[in-house]
Amino acid sequence: MAKLYTQKCRLCRAAGEKLFLKGDRCFTKCPIDKKGAVPPGQHGHKGRKRLSDYGIRLKEKQKLKILYGLTEKEMKEYFTQARKSKQSTGEKLFQILESRLDNLVYRLGFAPSRRSARQLVSHKHVLVDGKVVNIPSYLVKPGEVITLEPKTADLPLVKSMLEKKDFKTPDWLEKKALGGRMSRLPKREEIDAKVDEQLVIEYYSR
Repeated sequence: MAKLYTQKCRLCRAAGEKLFLKGDRCFTKCPIDKKGAVPPGQHGHKGRKRLSDYGIRLKEKQKLKILYGLTEKEMKEYFTQARKSKQSTGEKLFQILESRLDNLVYRLGFAPSRRSARQLVSHKHVLVDGKVVNIPSYLVKPGEVITLEPKTADLPLVKSMLEKKDFKTPDWLEKKALGGRMSRLPKREEIDAKVDEQLVIEYYSR
């Protein structure tokens, strides 16, 4: 996940909703769940101003960027790729984002958050088709097999995730022990991101 210089809880408060940037901790200690939660900043308690059309589009774009831990440069590149596709731009954009290696490590249940998954990839704990890949933004193709290094299973963070019995792997992924693969690209309705991609498209098409 791209470097976030702001506390993750502040990012969620700014968005006005949970983005689950801390994994399971978002279900227990979350400022948004507190009564009277306000946006961050000195004037947050004064309430939100009505957003302009541009502000609404910007907010959705920022939400998507934060959710997947992207830089603005990455976001623009992915949008450009999606727009060149013959598919729906919105659906293709999500397919690209979901194909990132760090996202798939998270989706397969090997890490509690995309940020944690990015660290696993960066520290060379993840292999693609038997070869170590330490680039979180690597775009995995359907059929490529993702596995963890055997010793990685002993890491407390990974071990706790592997012991979860209620974790459900998305239908477009196949998981087995310390490995898994993307059997196909996901459809938009199979992705749980609460983002209006049409507003993101409008933002970049302005």
